[in-house]
Amino acid sequence: MIDFSNLRAAEALLAACRAAGLTIATAESCTGGLIAGTLTAIAGSSDVVERGFVTYSNAAKTELLGVPADLIAAHGAVSEPVVRAMAEGALAHSPADLAVAVTGVAGPAGGTPEKPVGLVWFGVARRGGRVRTERRVFAGDRAEVRRACVAEAIRLLERA
Repeated sequence: MIDFSNLRAAEALLAACRAAGLTIATAESCTGGLIAGTLTAIAGSSDVVERGFVTYSNAAKTELLGVPADLIAAHGAVSEPVVRAMAEGALAHSPADLAVAVTGVAGPAGGTPEKPVGLVWFGVARRGGRVRTERRVFAGDRAEVRRACVAEAIRLLERA
């Protein structure tokens, strides 16, 4: 499931973070740990990757990241407010300098007209800074959507 082009991008991200003395935490829902898995597939990544939170259920988002249950109830798990809270929670519950969060509908089921299959929200945060969020809709099957999520998460971390 780990894509070669994502591995190359991850190597470049890790090198840039290492040079800047930055560490990363991930908060993943629809990717189920693939972002952290891609980063840690690279030997020596432990000096940059601080931890990963796999928060697939709403309860996990609340328990592990501190996402308020009423926020999830009001907006749904796949939303800008929730991904923002996930990114903030990843920093609050770790010593990492950077955090990336992802929540979406990978498919093949679960989509609605308002939240179609392929819809993914990303959040990236830097300690002491503000959270940037991004909404994307990816085409393809479940594996393709999740692969695209990993690529986008790496890109967002590079920009942070």
